[in-house]
Amino acid sequence: MDNLLKLAIEAHGGLERWRQFNVVTASASITGALWHLKGQPDVLKNVRVVAQLHRQHLVTHLIGKDRRTIFTAGEVSIESESGVVEETRVDPATSFRGQSLDTPWDMLHVAYFASYALWSYLTIPFLYTYPGFVSEEIAPWEEDGEQWRRLEVTFPDSIAGHSRNQISYFGPDGLLRRHEYTVDVLGNAPGLNYASDYRAANGLMVPHKRRVFACDSEKRKVAEPVLVAIDLQEIEFS
Repeated sequence: MDNLLKLAIEAHGGLERWRQFNVVTASASITGALWHLKGQPDVLKNVRVVAQLHRQHLVTHLIGKDRRTIFTAGEVSIESESGVVEETRVDPATSFRGQSLDTPWDMLHVAYFASYALWSYLTIPFLYTYPGFVSEEIAPWEEDGEQWRRLEVTFPDSIAGHSRNQISYFGPDGLLRRHEYTVDVLGNAPGLNYASDYRAANGLMVPHKRRVFACDSEKRKVAEPVLVAIDLQEIEFS
């Protein structure tokens, strides 16, 4: 395991503790300019998510709407809370082909994008120890008066993600500060995802706030607008 990844794993609670758990649940508010652009404002403003930690599976309960979405890498569906299936899309990544940045999304587009993204956010950096992931430390980065060490990560084809190659930035304390990627389903649009408001949950350090921005040619964030805002509460591992 890369030395930087070892540091990050220990800072976030350690691999031994991580392996004690199989599921994470959390209340979430997911907002931002992207959802307005896609014609789905506030659709995920009040949700409860249940994510499997060791396989790519996430359920999102839409509070007060008697609906939930079920996500795996190869399929996404919408059903009632009692289990009546409304819609299903197999190989959902293909449904984004030919779209432009302002192409409206249906609820299955929303469910796929939000689910794979949130699943990875909830499992990083432990995710990078899973089979098929390859990581290597690259040159550091200066921001906010700190030097952040950078880990370049290649995702396996079996995992749905923003892109195959992503970069995670870790502070001197080993905690994730920033996550850089391009988004395949948004025409390879670049994203800078900042993690903050760390709190312990069952002995694991979890950022309760994430903010996603566009960036300029120097990979510096463009502060307005906030493309995606994720606020988490009531996080529990079991």
